[in-house]
Amino acid sequence: MKIKSLRSWKEDLDLTRPYTIAYQTISAVENLFVEVELENGIIGIGAGSPAKMITGEDLDNSFQELQQSLPKLIQGQDIRHFYMLMHRLSDHFAKAPAALAAVDIALHDAFTQMLGVPLVSFLGKAHDKLPTSITIGIKSLQESIEEAKEYRDRGFRVIKLKTGNQVDKDIEIFREIRATVGPEIKIRVDANQGYDIIKLNQFVEATRSLGLEFIEQPLPVGKKEQLRTLPDALRSICCADEDLHSPMQAAQLSARPHAYGIYNIKLMKCGGIHKAIQIANIAHENKIELMWGCMDESIVSIAAALHAAFASPATRYIDLDGSLDLAKDLVEGGFILEDGFMQLTPNTGLGVQRLHQQKK
Repeated sequence: MKIKSLRSWKEDLDLTRPYTIAYQTISAVENLFVEVELENGIIGIGAGSPAKMITGEDLDNSFQELQQSLPKLIQGQDIRHFYMLMHRLSDHFAKAPAALAAVDIALHDAFTQMLGVPLVSFLGKAHDKLPTSITIGIKSLQESIEEAKEYRDRGFRVIKLKTGNQVDKDIEIFREIRATVGPEIKIRVDANQGYDIIKLNQFVEATRSLGLEFIEQPLPVGKKEQLRTLPDALRSICCADEDLHSPMQAAQLSARPHAYGIYNIKLMKCGGIHKAIQIANIAHENKIELMWGCMDESIVSIAAALHAAFASPATRYIDLDGSLDLAKDLVEGGFILEDGFMQLTPNTGLGVQRLHQQKK
């Protein structure tokens, strides 16, 4: 079954709720989209959300590369040569992981639609549903408390709190959110590289008795040897994010003693489902737990991440709230969100349906 045509474009999706993390404020979002059409009329869709601060990838450059190179690389190729196409694309888009993710997702969608199965069935289903966290950015104490109340009342059972600017204030906000939402709500923290060893220990000691679930990327990138000096119990609740982009880095981080007890896999960092599954397998073999995270992304790539997450036995956590605050999207479906729990639909491929909007 040959690939008949390809299309790529950019789309402004906008945010209904801007937010701040340790090193920037995000108020708008632009995604790349790719459609792959097979000769039998099946259309697969993919999406990518470049993050220059994390991967160095520029959206406009990646878009130009998609337009110029994608037809030469895979148009007219047989999609049944699926893994050969994945290897070819991975080599070419090595420095543009979100662009690669968009193509990777579109091909996975088209391929599994052709097979007539949901993507998770092709990958090998290991989970049925999990609770996603929902994120509170760096805000004032009162704003953080109000947002925590809102999410609790909407049925979410896990909150991810962004920290990393002022550790004393971070501790105060964590303490007040815990008092507000009660003991049943889990609270995990993402420091976005904002701490050093002293501040990390200070935060963990102050919040451990308050039910800190784990802390994501506490130290700046490249400080994994410092983490390895910490006690096992502390390293076990540290989660790699900006330190983890590729299967090679996953293997390096898995050297004992493990620098992190948890890996955060994001399709936009590693280049899509194909690479993400490789990272997941390394984690599983080394008894490292997985969280699957996201940027501000379309339902397209959120659904793709959920399919991959549910196909890995090492998955323990998901943080796939990236489409919930978008002002608009190009698709619907993909997953069901109920009382904070996410599960997939039984539809083939990604399970998304294109909305009727003007194509650019």
